[in-house]
Amino acid sequence: MAGTRPYPDGPSGPFPSPTTTFEDGDGRSIEISAEADFEETLEDAVDMYDQFDPTDRAQGIPPTGRSRIRNWLETIADESANVVARHGDDVVAHATLVPDTDDPSSVADKGDIEWELAIFVLQDYQRAGIGTELLKHLLGHASDIGIERVWLTVERWNNPAIALYERVGFESTGTESFEQEMAIRLE
Repeated sequence: MAGTRPYPDGPSGPFPSPTTTFEDGDGRSIEISAEADFEETLEDAVDMYDQFDPTDRAQGIPPTGRSRIRNWLETIADESANVVARHGDDVVAHATLVPDTDDPSSVADKGDIEWELAIFVLQDYQRAGIGTELLKHLLGHASDIGIERVWLTVERWNNPAIALYERVGFESTGTESFEQEMAIRLE
């Protein structure tokens, strides 16, 4: 299935594969891991999103309220690729790639479809390097499991996020009103 978005001609990477532990910019020990069975991490992720400042929501996600958060995560959990960052036992960041298809059977061949990226870092953990490490490890995990094309949208005025995406190899592919679309091709 051909993609509908333009992608860079050359691939980016390689990116590191999870699992890793690193010290963030605030001196905290952070573990990043890929979640093969996101159902096991679901409640920890609900806890994180329940603490998320609603003013930092983008394009309506994450939703507010534990039941809506759980429903959203359960909806994307089955076919998505997920990486989380933990500080101790707490999930403090989550990045996911969700297949951009209406045909769930097409997810079997991950390289034939496009994947939409979403990344969230709890406010108290932002600006400490966690988002950068989480994104790199998500892309490494994606490459490991055969995902080739990833895209995202970001609010055009979110310069820190745009700079992060560009640093890891995303390129701008278009703008729509208040959103910037970006894409990356993985090795």
